[in-house]
Amino acid sequence: MPGPRVLFDATAVPADRGGVGRYTDALLQALARRGEDPVVVCQERDAATVAGLGVREVVTAPAATASRARRLLWEQTGLPALVARTGADVLHSPHYTAPARPGAASVVTLHDATFFTDPGVHLPVKAATFRTATRAAVRRAARCVVPSVATRDEVVRLTGADPDRLDVALHGVDTAVFRPVGEQEHARVAASLGLGDRPWVAFLATVEPRKNVGALVRGWVRAFAGLHRRDPAAVPALVLAGGPGWDTALPAVLAGVPDGMPLLRPGYLPYGDLPAFLGGAEVVAYPSLGEGFGLPVLEGMACGAAVLTTRLLSLPEVGGDAVAYCEPDPGSLAAALTTLHADPDRRRRLGEAARQRAAGFTWEASAEVHVRSWERAAAQVAA
Repeated sequence: MPGPRVLFDATAVPADRGGVGRYTDALLQALARRGEDPVVVCQERDAATVAGLGVREVVTAPAATASRARRLLWEQTGLPALVARTGADVLHSPHYTAPARPGAASVVTLHDATFFTDPGVHLPVKAATFRTATRAAVRRAARCVVPSVATRDEVVRLTGADPDRLDVALHGVDTAVFRPVGEQEHARVAASLGLGDRPWVAFLATVEPRKNVGALVRGWVRAFAGLHRRDPAAVPALVLAGGPGWDTALPAVLAGVPDGMPLLRPGYLPYGDLPAFLGGAEVVAYPSLGEGFGLPVLEGMACGAAVLTTRLLSLPEVGGDAVAYCEPDPGSLAAALTTLHADPDRRRRLGEAARQRAAGFTWEASAEVHVRSWERAAAQVAA
């Protein structure tokens, strides 16, 4: 018996395909591999990309939806009309917001709950918008999808949501991309960053307050300032890769880094360089103050890296006993970086354990949960 006809709204995917884009792209690919056939509506600029993921029916939204405000307005008016036009039984909204009257069973993905627990690490307008959207979703949607048990439990605690209507779909990792690569690749990426033979500590994410980059910089300085005075060439560089973000406190922290200590901010790296950047690092450091899932941790693990992160919210669900943990303060980060720098055998053991654990996180398993969620949503509305 065929499943429900699904309209998947990918119009919220940003132009750089970060965040929600990584999730939707990987999910749609996995759905296509298992023979699922949702209709996907996206921005015109993304139509070729979405079709390239294996999606057979792609609909483009009006050009005005390139504006966030106009997209949200279209979501409430034009998207329900598209539901009716496509004959969809289920509308999946993969980024918090959804129509108040979708015209079909509604499924909404809620990526994390830190908009409630730690609003100060988000832009105020974004935090307020997503708190409102989360409350609306748990009240109106037939089902909500969350990426971790921690996120489910926080959403239930903070909004009073019915836990039986929240489906946990852990993210996966594309091991065709994120995998151990050879020393030659490590050396190539190191050379492209101007590192030469110098080891490095890798950070990869948008630089925003929640990622706690200021504490990482301070911890790295504490860990290696003495070594810098004794033997500058032996200090592992700190490489902060990713989008510039909006952490307004970071410039003052960077200004306090001792002269000559090797700190790099290369911005976005080529996608094909990421496995070597992560896998070739002495440590991948991700001292986040809280994540709905923590995809950068999983990607570093899949590359065979020794990963250092915190125990906040979902991160232990991802790392298990295959990563190193610390508190999110500079002193704890300094102690952990010092210990890992001095113990290459432990770094090797962590890298091997991380790669093995990462293999258990697949987008195929995530796609299976999404399909079951669609089926439950359709059945609930039909009942």
